[in-house]
Amino acid sequence: MLIRILAFLLETAFFVLIAAALLRAWMNWLRVSMTGQPGSFVMALTDWLVKPLRRSLPKAWTKSRVDWASVLAAALMALVYATFVGLLFGVLGSVGEGGLDWTPGVFLMLPLIAVKMLLRVVLQTVFMLVLGYAILSWVQPGSSVYGLLARLTEPLLTPVRRVIPTIGGVDLSALVLLVVLQIAMMVLI
Repeated sequence: MLIRILAFLLETAFFVLIAAALLRAWMNWLRVSMTGQPGSFVMALTDWLVKPLRRSLPKAWTKSRVDWASVLAAALMALVYATFVGLLFGVLGSVGEGGLDWTPGVFLMLPLIAVKMLLRVVLQTVFMLVLGYAILSWVQPGSSVYGLLARLTEPLLTPVRRVIPTIGGVDLSALVLLVVLQIAMMVLI
């Protein structure tokens, strides 16, 4: 029972950190101001890792439109998460007199766990953003939060809108994207 509680707490903490790093990269890609919310929150959560990475990356990487420091921070946090999960559930082996006893294939397992975590964070974060956008479009379309969510989700909804037309004045693109994201999460699990 204690291991399950620790695993839950570990997963929750790393989910928030990885999602914040990826959201930071996405907001920078879209040129969304980081001075308001959630930008200042995302920066406060990730500055401790993103700033040193940004200083250590080659200059060509930092001049790119992609915020490679934030993407790399998310990937590193996913690897750290995978290592903790491996230690917690014994994937890495056992600790003996000679230190940690690495089981065969551990170097394949850690990246797989990390990639699965990254994909899950991306899918669930996009799901939450699109769901929030869809709900606010019905109840409070004039709010500043709706405007921010619209900026964050428009690049994802535009391709869906090209395929799914508006029916009776109702835009179903968010609903279709939510269904696709849910299916992708089911496949990932």
